[in-house]
Amino acid sequence: MKPENQNNIVEKILRIRLSQMLINEDYKKSKFKIPIHLALGHESIATAVSQIMNKNDKLVLSHRNIAYNLARLGKLKPILDEYYLKSSGLVNGKTGSMNLTNVEKGIIYSSSILGNNFSVSTGIAMGEKIRSQKGITIILAGDGAIEEGSFHESLLMLKSLELSVLVIIENNEWSMATKISDRRHSINLDKFAEAYDIKYVKMSGNDPIQYTEKLDDLKQFSLKEKTPVLIEVMVTTIGEWILTTPEFPDGKLINYHAGPAPTVDLEKNTAKIIDDVSDPIFVLEKQVGSKKIEEVTKTLLKELNNEIK
Repeated sequence: MKPENQNNIVEKILRIRLSQMLINEDYKKSKFKIPIHLALGHESIATAVSQIMNKNDKLVLSHRNIAYNLARLGKLKPILDEYYLKSSGLVNGKTGSMNLTNVEKGIIYSSSILGNNFSVSTGIAMGEKIRSQKGITIILAGDGAIEEGSFHESLLMLKSLELSVLVIIENNEWSMATKISDRRHSINLDKFAEAYDIKYVKMSGNDPIQYTEKLDDLKQFSLKEKTPVLIEVMVTTIGEWILTTPEFPDGKLINYHAGPAPTVDLEKNTAKIIDDVSDPIFVLEKQVGSKKIEEVTKTLLKELNNEIK
C-alpha cells in the first residue's frame, strides 16, 4: 500500500474514534434526546469499506451506522447537529441517528428495523443491474440480524439474480444485553454460504490495511463474477456496562449496546481505549508507531474541537 493511502487510513480511523469519543462526552452529560448507538471498536471495517467505495457504489446500513457515516463524510459537526435534531444537521435534523443517510457519499439507506436493510438493498442491487450501473452494493448488518428471514431470502435472491453485492456481518457476539452464546445455538455463516453457493470470508484482527486490501479484492471478484459475497467481521463493541437489576442486585457486566459509554474517557487525550487487538487503535499503533498516533491524535482533537465550537 502506498504511504499516502496508509496515512489516509490512519487519519480516518483516528477521526472516527475521536469523533465518537467527543459525542460520548456530550452523551454522558445527557445532552441528547435520541438514542445513539456508538461503534467504538468498529473503526477498522468502517474505514476499509469507505476506502474501497467510489462514486458508483451504494452503501446500506443498520442502526449502528455512526462509524460509516463519519468515515464517508469526514466531518463531525453535521452529524453531531443531526443528533441534536438541528436544521443544520446532515439531514436537517429529521432522522436522528438510527436512520442517518448521506446520498452524496453513497449511503442511501439506513434502517432501525432489524434485518430490514437486507431486502431493501437487494432491491437496490437489482435496480442497479437493470440500469446497467457499474458499481457494487454493500450491506452492513449485525449478527443479530442473521436470525431474520429477510437475511436468507435476500441471500437466495442475490445469488439467483447474479447481483454484485458485499454482505458484511459485524459479529460482536452480543445481542443487546445478552451474550449470543447464552441466548441461542451458534450460527455458522460459512454453512449458509455453502448452501447458497456463495463465497464466504471471515475477517478478524482489526488490521485496517489488511481489511482494505481484502475488501477491494472481494469487490473486484463480486463485480467480475456477478455474485454476492458473504463477509463475517469479528468486532468488539467497546464500552461495557454494569447492569443493575432486581435479578442482578450486585451488577452484571454486559457489552455496550447504546447510550453513553461510561468507561470511555477522553480526558486522557488518547484515542486508544484497550491494550489489545480488540481495539483498532492498538493495532494501528503497532503498525505505524505510538509517536505517529499521538501526533495525529493531537492535531485531530484540535481540529474537531474547533469544528464543533
